[in-house]
Amino acid sequence: MYLLIIALPLLGTLITGLGGRWLGREGSNIFSTTCVILCLFLSLVSFYEVGLCGVPCYISISPWISSGALNISWGFLFDSLTTTMLVVITSISSLVHIYSIQYMEYDPHCPRFMSFLEIFTFFMLLLVTADNFVQMFLGWEGVGLASYLLINFWYTRLCANQAAVKALIVNRVGDFGLSLGIFTIFFLFGSVDYEVVFSLADVYSNHSIYIFGNYINTLTLIGVFLLIGAVGKSAQLGLHTWLPDAMEGPTPVSALIHAATMVTAGVFLIVRCSPLINLSPNVLFLITILGSSTAFFASIVGVFQNDIKRVIAYSTCSQLGYMVFVCGLSYYNVGMFHLVNHAFFKALLFLSAGSVIHALSNEQDMRRMGSLVYNLPITYTAMLIGSLSLAGFPFLTGFYSKDLIIEITQISYYSNLYTTYGIFACWLANISVFFTAFYTFRLVFLTFIKNNNSYKSSMDNIHESPLFIVIPLILLAIASILIGFISKDIFVGVGSSFWGNSIHIMPTAYNLLEVEFMDTYIKWLPFVLSTSGAFFAYSINIGLFKSNITFAYSNRFQKLAFSLSKKLYWDKLYNALVVSSLLNFGYNISFKNIDRGFIELLGPYGISKTVSNLSFKITKIQTGQITHYAFFVATGLCLLLLFVPSFTFLDNLIDVRLMTFCFFALFTAWSSKIALI
Repeated sequence: MYLLIIALPLLGTLITGLGGRWLGREGSNIFSTTCVILCLFLSLVSFYEVGLCGVPCYISISPWISSGALNISWGFLFDSLTTTMLVVITSISSLVHIYSIQYMEYDPHCPRFMSFLEIFTFFMLLLVTADNFVQMFLGWEGVGLASYLLINFWYTRLCANQAAVKALIVNRVGDFGLSLGIFTIFFLFGSVDYEVVFSLADVYSNHSIYIFGNYINTLTLIGVFLLIGAVGKSAQLGLHTWLPDAMEGPTPVSALIHAATMVTAGVFLIVRCSPLINLSPNVLFLITILGSSTAFFASIVGVFQNDIKRVIAYSTCSQLGYMVFVCGLSYYNVGMFHLVNHAFFKALLFLSAGSVIHALSNEQDMRRMGSLVYNLPITYTAMLIGSLSLAGFPFLTGFYSKDLIIEITQISYYSNLYTTYGIFACWLANISVFFTAFYTFRLVFLTFIKNNNSYKSSMDNIHESPLFIVIPLILLAIASILIGFISKDIFVGVGSSFWGNSIHIMPTAYNLLEVEFMDTYIKWLPFVLSTSGAFFAYSINIGLFKSNITFAYSNRFQKLAFSLSKKLYWDKLYNALVVSSLLNFGYNISFKNIDRGFIELLGPYGISKTVSNLSFKITKIQTGQITHYAFFVATGLCLLLLFVPSFTFLDNLIDVRLMTFCFFALFTAWSSKIALI
């Protein structure tokens, strides 16, 4: 049963991709969707057996790589962490498959699209079920490949090509860091298996490596490398630039990437490697600072975006920051709890945005929408539920995890546990709550409530989405209401043993009980900030200050707004400092001087050209006159006799006098031959 969870998506992508010409559109849709839904049911069974009943499953299939001390086998690990990810991945993927049947109805390459969705799901399942770092890295690279294929699905569009290449190249930076981390793990532990590495982590806690005149703790170095991999895949600050541009793919792709696959892989890596990361306080510090900075940056940039999918993309980046920095505080179970909750309401937001785009004939600019609440009532209801859950409205799914993270930062602020970076995370997290609520409700007001700004041709044909688009919205809306309430006691309940040994939590992090006894005004702070953000968005867009925004015309605010709308020029900075420098180096130095210069001159082409030119010049010397030949021979003989004294070092090897005699003999014979001629 456990192997079928992995085999079914692989079978679906092979048959749908290779046989799509014969299966046709309907056959490909039915077969691929059936495979993923069966995978979902099997994942639910495994979640019950492994997670709820506490019976982990280890499966070893066959040896894979055996070279000296390196022995890697094909093996799969099903523990509480794995089965939780399996349920999230398969449930979101199943709903996205159902949604895509109708959304991609008129696309001529629908079988190829369904095949790419299947292979995306397969590689993500391979990543989370691996029992060693190398097999996990195989799924890690496969997810990157699948994201490139899906973002670039409409390959005739230049912006889709650029976005796919950008995502691939930026992720290569993170992949390089992860590969260095795996190499260092094998160097230190002599193995890449999870059970060997994690069980021996405490033994090597004081091990150091001498690098560039300094001793560096090896586990700290491994943690930094793993963090680089997670930053690239989960789009944290610095390597976040690919995530907003990934919106160029079809909307179901965006939902799958942002909710259950790709971006969640980085958070999963941090949680899986918690036994290693906990032994390095410096890495925890970096994770907290980086995650909280990402949450703040993405929230303020999302305020000034006008593309409906891009706003939701920046909200994903911000929520990933929450997951990462709470892991930096060593609350890995809370990070996983927010990951699960976020998957459902973020998929709901993206699929609702896709329903709006589908109804408005591919219009994505929120400024050209409005008054859709009467035309798209189901989509509006789904979008409102997802927005409220994202903003942390009480008793919705996002409230249970997001407010818990804010309260944990408050504990870190008022206690002496994390005085170095708990204060920083606390302030940025609370500020991010306000801006998250602002841009979330700004999206709702501009799209559904504000006066209509659409083209008349678009409004004449507007209609509620078909059944296969509405059904996933309804199911995700129900999940966005109930999942957080149902799973809270399982994932983060006091005394819950659900995670077992799959997550290593520091003893100082077992103070979730303190959250229940915090001061009331502190516990109400996230709600007050969210409500203030929503009210501010209402006032500016459709309320009191709609026509009286004097501060918006000030020079400073316009410069700030323009800079934030341009994402604080991160792309321009990278282009100026990194991309242009590499392109100039590649063309002027590598290509012109090395490839076209040095290598060609010393290579076959250069040698053949030199020989041909030399032979052509030598032929000019062949005049046919004996006097010329005698002159060259005499000149050569004089030069030889001139350099004979410098050959004294050859006395032990060759008799120079004998060599000179032989030369004179040959010269005499050759001269007599010329005379006879």
